[in-house]
Amino acid sequence: MDENIPAEAGNVVAGIDVGGTFTDLLLIDGRDGGTVRIAKTPTTVENQAHGVIAALTATGFPVAEIDLIVHGTTTTTNAVLERRLAKTGMITTRGFRDVIELGRRTRPQPYGMTGVFVPVIPRNLRFEVTERVEASGRVREPLDENEVRQAVNQLVAAGCEALVIHFLHAYANPAHERRAAEIAAETWPNGHITTGHSLLSEAREFERGVTASVNAAVQPILERYVGRLRDELGQRGYGRDFLIMNGNGGMISARFVTREAAKTVMSGPASGVIAAAHTGRRAGFGHLVTYDMGGTSTDVALILDAEPAVSNEIEIEYAMPIHVPMVAVHTVGAGGGSIARVDASRLIQVGPESAGANPGPICYGRGGTEPTITDANLVLGRLDPKRLLAVDAPVTAEAVRQIFEDRIGKATGLDGISAAGAVLRLGNIKMAGAIRMVSVSRGHDPRDFTLFAFGGAGPLHATALARELGLPRVLVPARPGITNALGCVVADLRHDFVNTVNQPVALLDEQRARDILAGHRTAGEALIAQEAVRPKSIRVSHSADMQFVGQTHIVNVPLPSADVDRATLQALFEKAYFARFKVELPEIRANLVNLNTSVTGARPEVDLSRLIDPAGRAATLAEALREVRPVWFDGSWRDTPVYLREKLPLDAEILGPAILEQMDATTVLEPGDRARSDRDGNIIVEVEAP
Repeated sequence: MDENIPAEAGNVVAGIDVGGTFTDLLLIDGRDGGTVRIAKTPTTVENQAHGVIAALTATGFPVAEIDLIVHGTTTTTNAVLERRLAKTGMITTRGFRDVIELGRRTRPQPYGMTGVFVPVIPRNLRFEVTERVEASGRVREPLDENEVRQAVNQLVAAGCEALVIHFLHAYANPAHERRAAEIAAETWPNGHITTGHSLLSEAREFERGVTASVNAAVQPILERYVGRLRDELGQRGYGRDFLIMNGNGGMISARFVTREAAKTVMSGPASGVIAAAHTGRRAGFGHLVTYDMGGTSTDVALILDAEPAVSNEIEIEYAMPIHVPMVAVHTVGAGGGSIARVDASRLIQVGPESAGANPGPICYGRGGTEPTITDANLVLGRLDPKRLLAVDAPVTAEAVRQIFEDRIGKATGLDGISAAGAVLRLGNIKMAGAIRMVSVSRGHDPRDFTLFAFGGAGPLHATALARELGLPRVLVPARPGITNALGCVVADLRHDFVNTVNQPVALLDEQRARDILAGHRTAGEALIAQEAVRPKSIRVSHSADMQFVGQTHIVNVPLPSADVDRATLQALFEKAYFARFKVELPEIRANLVNLNTSVTGARPEVDLSRLIDPAGRAATLAEALREVRPVWFDGSWRDTPVYLREKLPLDAEILGPAILEQMDATTVLEPGDRARSDRDGNIIVEVEAP
C-alpha cells in the first residue's frame, strides 16, 4: 500500500470497530444512494488485523473499491490494561525519577494498606540527568548533554524500544526537552521518542509523566499493528490511506497516529458516543445518556446539546492517569459475558470476571461452563438460542437453566429460573450505578435525558434501567450492535490542545491568554490540512480549566471565543461552579489553570435512513410478527410477541411486553412500555413510570 495516496471522503466508506468479543463493520456505498452492508465477526485477539479483514470479506464488497476505511481499535487499550507494553526507558530531571511512582496521596484500595501498584516504567530504566527549569520558565541549571548521551546509550543497551524525556516544568520552557530529544535521536534505533511537553503542555509532573510514559510504551505496539493492517489491506487492493479513531472522538491519519499513540486509548468507546450524538441530533434528542453494553463491559457517557462530554482527567486504572482529551466514558465490568458466581458469604456476584470472546457464555457452545448475563437472558426467554451469532455448538435453554440451578441456585435456595432472574437483576443494578455516575453525581436530573442504548446487549436491558433511574424514554438506534462502527463513519477530524497558565484571574496577562488560544487554532488548522480527508468546514471551540485559589479540583468552563478578559473569565467560572455544586463563593478569587482548544474538521452529513433497508419493511405490524413465546418479567412468565425489527413498518406502534429481534441485537420492551419508529428507523420507547 502507498500510504501517501489520499483517501476520498465520499463514495464508499467503511467504519470498523474492534470490540472485546466482535469486530463490527458498517459499509455505506454512496454511489447508489447509500446502500448499506454490515458484518459482525469474532474478534481475533492475537492479531486484530485478521478480524478486520474477516469483517471486510464478510460484506462481499471488493476491498479495492472502498474509498475510505476508518478504524476504531482496542490495540492500545488492551496493551495498557493487560500491561503488555513495550520496554521503555525514561530520562528525567536529577532527583525526580520517582515522580511517576510516588503519584498522588491515594491508595489502590480505599480501606487498609492493601493493593499493589506497578509503574509504567520500572525504576531501573529511569535515568536522571543534570538540568533544572523553574515553574516560571527560567533556567536554573543548564542541561548536561554528556549525561543525556550516557543515559541514552545505557537505555539502548538495556533493550528499550521507546524513550520518554520528562523534565521538570518543561511545560513552561521546553528547551531542555527539545535538546535532549535531538541528542537522543542521534543514536536511538527508531523514532519512538516522546517528550512530555509535546504531548501534554500542562503542569502536574506526575500526570504529565505517566501520560508520556504510556504514549511511549504503546507506540511500538500501535506501529506494528498499523503496519500489519496496512499490509493486509494492500494485499487486497486497498491503496489509500486509512484513518484511526482517537479517544477524543475524532479521527487521525494512520500515517500520524503513532506520534501520539496514547490518544487512541478509549478509541472504541469514543466511537459509540460520537455515533450516539449524531443519531440523537437527527432524531431531535440533544440530551442523551449513552449506554453501550458489550460482551465484556458496559460504557456510559453523557451528551449535552448533541456534544459529548470530553475530559482530560481520565484515569484508566489506579495511578495511570492519561491526561489527553478523551470522551468522558465511565466503564463497569458488566457485559453480556460477565460471570455470575456465589461468594463465600453465599451472595450472588456478577462480574468483573468475563467469559470474553473465547470460550464466551455457555450458550455460545465453545466450551464455556460459567453462567453469564447472556445465559440468564437466554434462560428467561429474552434471547432465542436459534438466533445467536457465532455459536459453535448449540446449547439448549434447559441445559443452561440446569447450570444456573447447580452453580447459583443450590447455594442460595433458588431454582434455575429464579437464579437467572437474580443474576439479571444484579447486572441491571450494577449498570444503573454506572449511569448514575455520569448523570446524578454530576448534578444532572435523569428526567432531562434520553437513554441511548446500543451494543450487542444494551437494548436487552435498556428499558428496565430507564425505569430504575427515572429516565422517561429510550432511543434504540437502527443498528445497535454496530453503532461503534457507525461512529467511525460519521466522526470528524479533531485535534486538541492544552497549555498551562496557572495564574489568578485578577493577575492574568490577557494578551498572553489570547495568544495561546490563537496559537492552538493555527496549529490545529495546520494539522487538519495534512490529513488525507478534506473537511467541509472547520470549527474551533475553547475552554478553560479553572478553580478557586487554594483548591485542587478543576472545573472546565466553555469559552464563547478566544477574546478572553479577566471579568468574563471570573463570571463564567462562577456560573459553571454554581451549576456544578450549587454553591456561590464570590469572595474567593478564581485561578486559571489551563487553556484548551479543540479544532474540528467537520465531514459531510451521513444519511442514516437506510441502515435498515426500506424495501424489507412489511406493510403491517402483523406481518413483522415472528412468534409468540413465554418471557420472564418480574417473577412471572408472560406470552410475548416477538417481531423481526427489519420488517417493522415505520409507522408501527408497539405496546410492551414485546421482543424486537435483528441480526446485531435484541430489544426488550418491558410491560407498559410504548415504542414507535422515526424516519431513520430508530425505536423510541416511552417508558412506563415505576
